[in-house]
Amino acid sequence: MNRSTSRRRAGRLAVVAAGTVATALVLAGCGSSATPTAEDSAPAAAVDPDGIIEAGISYALSGSFDPMIASGAVTVSANWHIFEGLVDLDPVTKEPYAALAADMPTQIDDTTYEIDIREGATFQNGDPVTAEDIVFSYERVLDPASGSLFTPYISFIDTVTAVDDDTVQITTDYPFSLLDERLGVVKIVPQSVVEADAEAFGANPIGSGPYSLVSAVPEDKLVFEAYADYNGPRPAQAAGMNWNLLADSAARVTAMSSGTIQAMEDVPYIDVDTLASTVDVESVQSFGLLFMMFNTDAAPFDDARVRQAFFYALDMDKIIETGMLGNATAATSFLPETYPNYNEASTVYTYDPDKAEELLDEAGVSDLSITLLTTDTGWVKEVAPLIKESLDAIGVDVTLDVAQSAAQYAKVDSGDYTVMVAPGDPSVFGTDPDLLMNWWYGDNVWPNTRTNWADTEEYAQLRELIDTAVQEDGDAQQETWNQAFDLLSDEAVLYPLFHRKLPTAWSSQELVGFEPVPTTGLSFLDVGVAAE
Repeated sequence: MNRSTSRRRAGRLAVVAAGTVATALVLAGCGSSATPTAEDSAPAAAVDPDGIIEAGISYALSGSFDPMIASGAVTVSANWHIFEGLVDLDPVTKEPYAALAADMPTQIDDTTYEIDIREGATFQNGDPVTAEDIVFSYERVLDPASGSLFTPYISFIDTVTAVDDDTVQITTDYPFSLLDERLGVVKIVPQSVVEADAEAFGANPIGSGPYSLVSAVPEDKLVFEAYADYNGPRPAQAAGMNWNLLADSAARVTAMSSGTIQAMEDVPYIDVDTLASTVDVESVQSFGLLFMMFNTDAAPFDDARVRQAFFYALDMDKIIETGMLGNATAATSFLPETYPNYNEASTVYTYDPDKAEELLDEAGVSDLSITLLTTDTGWVKEVAPLIKESLDAIGVDVTLDVAQSAAQYAKVDSGDYTVMVAPGDPSVFGTDPDLLMNWWYGDNVWPNTRTNWADTEEYAQLRELIDTAVQEDGDAQQETWNQAFDLLSDEAVLYPLFHRKLPTAWSSQELVGFEPVPTTGLSFLDVGVAAE
């Protein structure tokens, strides 16, 4: 057997649809090669092998579970439990570990790696996982015609070859220091099942993970059961899981308070203290951010001084304390300070309305009126009036336009906007700076048609920095990334206002081993129901 796939990508896929997990939605994996074993990862306290985990999920179920295209908040987090990559990122620590691979990749030379598949690994239909399945899984994502959200993030791969039944070889186009962090972008799927009926597979997914999906009913629940023949590093600690779809925040809080559920995501900031009196609540710093974005085709926002003025105008302390009840950290760079690759940017936007007015004067701008688009996400609606208040104070006449994400992005994509404030969090897909910057600044819809920044000299400089850094490592890579962070802060075309904290609630009396994740979603890997 010697099947190989090779794909040369002429360009990066223009992706990102409004309403994906990134707009609904950490530690950057810095290279830990530790592989959790069943003994290491099992909860220390006694668990009930027949226990069922009851969870409260805040987002609606939409789209396919097929991991090549899954982008919904619910499907992405469900897939953490259903599928495995060769190497996955731990949902909590974001450190890479050997999942479907028997061990971490073995480097043969600068651009060649061999990976052994875990012995005896099977899919949830009982079929063995083979090297052919690995090649097929990568081939479909690498294909630019696939429509996959993830194609740009594995574009460094040249070939994936089946060496024998349980070994694959991966070659890269150039030395790539982030291989371990990126391999999990591709989840391994059974070739025979997908080829037989890809649409049916998307509705009834089959992976090699510790839980299989029994049913998924929109507006109701997802039901999982433990996969008894799973032999990997993170076996199910519960007999099953019920993910109750509770989009209404009051319903989630009531269910958590009453003990109907044992864990819930997206605790409303206003309910944190009340819930904390009876259950465990923790607000985890995330990459998830609120950004301000400008249409640089619309004067005067083609002038960086005007864009900067808007950032200096914002009373971020008030916005965070009043609108977010303290559950955010003002941006001092593209990355939050908790990230290992963080470096303070050359321009840090402190509250300075006088400077904002000076910048507008320098740019020759007066009597500026704008319509500020924002999404109707709960916490975004809380801060939007405060942003308007700050901008009004420097003489900008602001009209708020608050609507559903899809409607707002329709306006953006038609060019019918000047300024938008919106949430985003691609860190659910990966946490290295290259992936995160390419989400908004790659060759895709954001710079090409949303900010209309792609034809500028500054954007060309940014692309050169990003493309150079990904082929470097160590201090040289970090220094190049730092230059990119500086350029992003100086240009302020699409830039974070703050990175938010994510409150999660759970009962440590009922769940053993649970930890909140620094992205949208809940992880129940290595989590069990406490034995009575």
